[in-house]
Amino acid sequence: MTQALTERTTRELRDRTEMLLRGLGAVPPEPGSLPARTPITGGELASLPPSSIIDVDLAIGAADRAFREWRSVPAPQRAALVRRLAALLTEHQDELAELVTLEAGKITAEARGEVQEMIDICEFAIGLSRQLYGRTMPSERPGHRLMETWHPLGVVGVISAFNFPVAVWAWNTALALVCGDTVVWKPSETTPLTALACHTLLRRAAMEVGADPEVHQLIQGAAEVGTRLVDDPRVALVSATGSVRMGRTVAPRVAARFGRCLLELGGNNAAIVTPSADLDLAARAIVFAAAGTAGQRCTTMRRLIVHTSVVGPLLDRVAAAYRQLRVGNPLDEGVLVGPLINSQGYLGMQSALRRALEDGGELVCGGERVEGFGEDAFYVRPALVRMPAQTAVVREETFAPILYAMTYNDLDAAIELHNGVPQGLSSSLFTQDQREAERFLAADGSDCGIANINIGTSGAEIGGAFGGEKETGGGRESGSDSWKAYMRRATNTVNYSTELPLAQGIRFE
Repeated sequence: MTQALTERTTRELRDRTEMLLRGLGAVPPEPGSLPARTPITGGELASLPPSSIIDVDLAIGAADRAFREWRSVPAPQRAALVRRLAALLTEHQDELAELVTLEAGKITAEARGEVQEMIDICEFAIGLSRQLYGRTMPSERPGHRLMETWHPLGVVGVISAFNFPVAVWAWNTALALVCGDTVVWKPSETTPLTALACHTLLRRAAMEVGADPEVHQLIQGAAEVGTRLVDDPRVALVSATGSVRMGRTVAPRVAARFGRCLLELGGNNAAIVTPSADLDLAARAIVFAAAGTAGQRCTTMRRLIVHTSVVGPLLDRVAAAYRQLRVGNPLDEGVLVGPLINSQGYLGMQSALRRALEDGGELVCGGERVEGFGEDAFYVRPALVRMPAQTAVVREETFAPILYAMTYNDLDAAIELHNGVPQGLSSSLFTQDQREAERFLAADGSDCGIANINIGTSGAEIGGAFGGEKETGGGRESGSDSWKAYMRRATNTVNYSTELPLAQGIRFE
């Protein structure tokens, strides 16, 4: 693509972005020093002024004041706001999905799927608003009732990453709102426009149902903005999604002020393929999990541990599929792999491939840059690398489409290899042997927060709690009982007798 053609395409995308923002009710921002670039061409879609430290303080203060009223609104009434947000997301699904594609580079199907996740978590949260259950426990003292109740926690700070620019925000925000919390959102500085659109829709929903729009605040900018949010004692919970390096910074700062953290950090996800596996099914699952979103998911499959008896046929299938994957403009029909987010992603991928080859790896296919999209756009073919061992580079997370394949002979050794990385997010086992499946799911099997049988490592549903162990951070978002992270628990004892017996039979007379 010539420079002139790249510039013309960027202008067209810029005009389209402005049209989408207006259609979503968001006034295009005034120019500022925070650029919003599209990975499709590498050009600038818009720029906007970043939040100042004063802006951050004002946003937290507004959220804190709104919390004083919002916490007393009955939870089913709070759900009215989330219900209206879900309706607006459904109405504008196509426009918001296209904005995700323009700003994050996802193919259309994945972008629409991400917006659908937002709608799904809103529906989950609406039902949850009538199920914030506590327990009643038997008291050892006669004439006493012992129980627990759950109360709104406070201001929730949400820090999200570029690869899921809207879904992760919705996971946190929908649950936080029905739990009675208010939200201050700091999105990735790489995807400020999708954040502006979502913030606008939520504010509109609040006004339409008579809720206080101040329950949600948006701050934009780089690290110093996030640091101010993390350090503020008015922020009861910081839910941060990003790299392990980011988590190592956030966690001690929040702990220093005795705040709460919910961390969703790195993943280095693997699949074990056993001799009994359905290889055609496994290959399809592996290709999507490893190449989808150009390898830029925290649940991307990065390691493949295959029994020696089936490694040849399986890698032949995966390599054949890789060679057929259409890499290109994510707005084009039939494209399955879009661009990397920026040059740093590309350089990181090339560095990892060089290290893998230096460690004795064999490049089966892929890894090269796809030209023709301009010098500032970074499209690559997903890489399949056969490794002799799990070397240092394999144990690291490279946020790009590299799949390292290794072999095993004994399932116990395969599980040990699988668990032998610092991260612990998602995992898979492909087998038709029930014993092997149960072994993988047992306490001494996969050490990840997500363990799957005969599906890939990505594509989690909102009904189950999402998160991982070890350097992944230990947080849980979305479904199951993850709502408890957004609330505080109180243990209550009610004495309805005329006596005052003490616990443990103590007498004090």
